[in-house]
Amino acid sequence: MKRFSVFLFLIGISLLMGCTSKETEKDMKLPEGIPDFVQESDVKGIDWDKKAVTLKNNIIGNKNKSGVIGADMPSLSPQKWMWHLWGIESPKNLTVVGYHKETKTVHQILTTGWTIELGGPNNGADAHAPSNVKIPKPGEWAILLYTDKKLFDILVYEINE
Repeated sequence: MKRFSVFLFLIGISLLMGCTSKETEKDMKLPEGIPDFVQESDVKGIDWDKKAVTLKNNIIGNKNKSGVIGADMPSLSPQKWMWHLWGIESPKNLTVVGYHKETKTVHQILTTGWTIELGGPNNGADAHAPSNVKIPKPGEWAILLYTDKKLFDILVYEINE
């Protein structure tokens, strides 16, 4: 009888944990129109402790991977950012996806769409692109960067003004 009770207890715990994880997955929804290669699982891999840092030439980002000129004065008003990418060979496009930590919502932060065309080398980076961005609300943001339809890097910024 004890074995049966323990067995039922373990099944109950398993079911409860399964329901909890499904509810967590349902908390985040990808917006309509987002490129189909962007996956919810990409958001689950965010390391919120890995904040973007100051690199050379006022670029704020992840060393030897990606960074932005303009992110050193983050604002909720529209502003110009220049994206820089290192360690890539001739990508054609950059897709930018914003994820707001507190609300668990995904946002288009580029004012012209999800994807922009990349240019050649600049400021020591292998590729760059200027853009206009609009951050819709204050808080902690993960900016997911995709090149060639694959997750390239994640920048974590605190944007409060």
